[in-house]
Amino acid sequence: MIDRNTPIAIHQLMNKFETGDMTLLEDISDGIDLAIEHYQDEADVEWQQCQNKQGFISLLGRLSEEIFPKGTKITNLNSRDLGNGWYSTLLSQTFWYGVVEETVEGKSIILSHEVEGVVDYFREVVQSVEPI
Repeated sequence: MIDRNTPIAIHQLMNKFETGDMTLLEDISDGIDLAIEHYQDEADVEWQQCQNKQGFISLLGRLSEEIFPKGTKITNLNSRDLGNGWYSTLLSQTFWYGVVEETVEGKSIILSHEVEGVVDYFREVVQSVEPI
């Protein structure tokens, strides 16, 4: 496994997201293909997808306001190199979930692709969001 301090693009992106560092936009391709889905959850995820950097900026704004209004704390972030720029990432985080107004632990699997040091494909499946 590749730990969160190894500077692959997906780790840089997630580490910057955690700290609110907007230079994370440098880690996203202009043609980013991104979608977030939720396993067995009826959450409205239609808006949680984009096809370019401008869409990502809009999505990020909404995530910051509705899902992570108090930020997030990543408790686990590690990846497996699948070859040819592809990575499978396990993510655990705790955050005050704006939608339900309580602190939760979220666990996700992310499939990403990077080219020339930027993420151009990102699929997150949120496995669970549990109150803590």
